Amino acid sequence: MRIRRAPPSARWLEAELDRATVVSPLNLPGNVISMHSVFDFQDGITDQIRRATLVYPGEEDQGIGRISVLSPLGSALIGLAEGQSMQWRGATGEWWALRVIRVNGAPEAREEDTAAEP
Repeated sequence: MRIRRAPPSARWLEAELDRATVVSPLNLPGNVISMHSVFDFQDGITDQIRRATLVYPGEEDQGIGRISVLSPLGSALIGLAEGQSMQWRGATGEWWALRVIRVNGAPEAREEDTAAEP
């Protein structure tokens, strides 16, 4: 049996989750980035505004803006609200920054809400 080591970003994500306030998806404000949220953010280096989606490992595709929650950027994004900024260390060690411009809701919360309806 082969045991894979967790990437360093998994430790960062674990630390973020340890200090997070856990809420039901139904109680998550729509302006907070959660799994499968589509959001616009401003790159702190280039000032470019980009659109992305936060996804689970295996769903990522950098070419279309699908960012894995286990990437350094993804673990920095989860839980951020509109207007908040974040700095993180990239895979090569350099520091990056971003500011969340707009969050287009929390899709998983809407799915649970729809599933709960009679």
